[in-house]
Amino acid sequence: MNKVEIFDPALCCPTGVCGPSVDPELTRMAAAVFALEKKGFDIKRYNLANEPAVFADNKEVNNVLHEKGPDSLPVTLLNGAVVKEGKYPSNDELAQWFGIKVEELAEKKPKVRLKLDLK
Repeated sequence: MNKVEIFDPALCCPTGVCGPSVDPELTRMAAAVFALEKKGFDIKRYNLANEPAVFADNKEVNNVLHEKGPDSLPVTLLNGAVVKEGKYPSNDELAQWFGIKVEELAEKKPKVRLKLDLK
């Protein structure tokens, strides 16, 4: 089974909803990671603000940061090899790496039905 590790820039939270404006890319990534974890896949996210030692200890990520600086974050590793820099992996890429359908990563919005009786 594949292992995916995503090394985020310094964030106050991984969901993107805690700042002054919502970052839809962070929200998408958080939802995709949650869905994959729920299915038992090996995927992890690390936040530079909270886990700097993980960044320093990972040779591949450390090399990217020394060569290209913090603007290269996020960095994504697939089985220990850098596969993406500066952008989060797409849902298509995640689905391909884990051998699932991309639809399994889409956010499912609840269907709410209201019955109004206006008599």
